[in-house]
Amino acid sequence: MNLQSIISDFEAYMRNHGGRYPEWYAGIASDPKGRLFNDHNVSESSDAWIYRDCGSATAARTVEDYFLRKGCDGGTGGGDNTTRYVYAYKKNGHTNP
Repeated sequence: MNLQSIISDFEAYMRNHGGRYPEWYAGIASDPKGRLFNDHNVSESSDAWIYRDCGSATAARTVEDYFLRKGCDGGTGGGDNTTRYVYAYKKNGHTNP
């Protein structure tokens, strides 16, 4: 899957689940499910969340940077060379940044 397809998937998902970019958190991870459901306390069944395998840490950082520049919450500098997934979730009262 190329990066433009991943970005398009995320944008369509965000549009379908509502909210402006600042209402979403975007990040990168080597274990996106653990990051979403454990670290960020996202509900797998009732919250809006998405992740995709970008194939490399560089590609994941590129997609993350795109969404941070659009206004999503989050920050750069996380992960390592095994971090090839990008994820996003709609922030909620029970989620952790």
